[in-house]
Amino acid sequence: MEWDALLLSRLQFAFTIGFHIIFPAFTIGLASFLAVLEGLWLFTRKPLFKNLYLFWVKIFALSFGMGVVSGVVMSYQFGTNWSLFASITGSVIGPLLAYEVLTAFFLEASFLGIMLFGWKRVGSGLHFFSTCMVAIGTLISAFWILSANSWMQTPQGWTWAEDGAMIATNFAEVIFNPSLPTRLAHMVLAAFLTTAMVVAGASAFTLLKKKAIPESRTALRMAILMMAIVTPIQIMVGHESGIVAGHHQPAKVAALEGWWTTRTQQPTVLIGWPDEEAETNHFELAIPGFGSTVNNAGPDDVLPGLDQFAEQDRPPVWITFWAFRIMVGMGLIMLTLGLWGAVAWALKRLDAATWYHRALVLAAPSGFVAVLTGWITAEVGRQPYVVYGVLRTADAVSPVSAASVATSLLLFMVVYAIVFSAGALYILRLMAKGPESDEAAPQSNQPPGTPLAAAIEEAP
Repeated sequence: MEWDALLLSRLQFAFTIGFHIIFPAFTIGLASFLAVLEGLWLFTRKPLFKNLYLFWVKIFALSFGMGVVSGVVMSYQFGTNWSLFASITGSVIGPLLAYEVLTAFFLEASFLGIMLFGWKRVGSGLHFFSTCMVAIGTLISAFWILSANSWMQTPQGWTWAEDGAMIATNFAEVIFNPSLPTRLAHMVLAAFLTTAMVVAGASAFTLLKKKAIPESRTALRMAILMMAIVTPIQIMVGHESGIVAGHHQPAKVAALEGWWTTRTQQPTVLIGWPDEEAETNHFELAIPGFGSTVNNAGPDDVLPGLDQFAEQDRPPVWITFWAFRIMVGMGLIMLTLGLWGAVAWALKRLDAATWYHRALVLAAPSGFVAVLTGWITAEVGRQPYVVYGVLRTADAVSPVSAASVATSLLLFMVVYAIVFSAGALYILRLMAKGPESDEAAPQSNQPPGTPLAAAIEEAP
């Protein structure tokens, strides 16, 4: 392994995007959660929904701010570290990123101030509308970013210009490329589950500490409902995303599955230690033939292994293989906790389930881990291409020295360690404090609201 400008630039971008993605993954789900909380408060006028909103909106503001700051840093790297990528693909990728700013970012910026500071300054209807607009803005932002990234995974609707740059011939095909639908759904559901795990963990912690009991009970039930319903859907969407990758990126699928040999009836490799030199998996535990079933292949369909690709065209197998398994493992943990919580809720044992509360606290970061390892699977599995099958990563890096990239990487690591550690610790302190409870507040004479709202709040 040579520590040249290419490797260091990849590490720098991986480092900055790794910090950045955890904040949008959280704020996308949290914005929608806040819209639901405010909607429930407006419909029922129950103080606990307002208390939960005022608590979580503080955390949203901090997370949103850190997400914006870390995102700006990444955009600069397109010019500093990946100038050839920007030059070659700018006519295709540039408009998609511009649309994200013009639609999503402007929408969020227009209503974020009202959402954060307008609680007592504007009417409740306008404030709720602002919260909804911010939530919609985060989803629109996810659409454009996933469209750009998915085009890099499954490029279409483009051609080569005379100067060697890529130009779009059909922007509808560029935007709605083959992998966008499943990847967008997968990312949005991942954001919802990430938020649900954080809300569940924070609520369980405050319940263990006997604080804000009504609010924590309600938030915990809302999180469990999300986990129990969305996790199975997420697993199915992830499966479909894998099928699309199998059609368009067979080398990635072979790497994440640990398939070295092309054959019919590929196995499902549960665990193993990929050896790229020997082209085998050591200590392999596999289910024969099940890999073909999972990938919707018939009994006589040949599924390509890594032996179908030249060594220089293969992605790093070990990283892709294990990142995929960690992501799947986190999903299984969320599924287990969602079903466990649903059963405890149905049996009216949820509030006394101390071990379950402790498990939720420990599993609170699982959504972030799943998102990070999912992106590692997608991005490392795309290598050695930055635009799959078209533009190699080595041909997209800026002509800069390794020393300059190493210096900037070191500075990023120091600054991020200070700034984002301080922000994360402050958010954790807010979560540990929990929402303010208002058990003695009088209830209004409003209608009880939806059966769902009543069930969430009143269920034992």
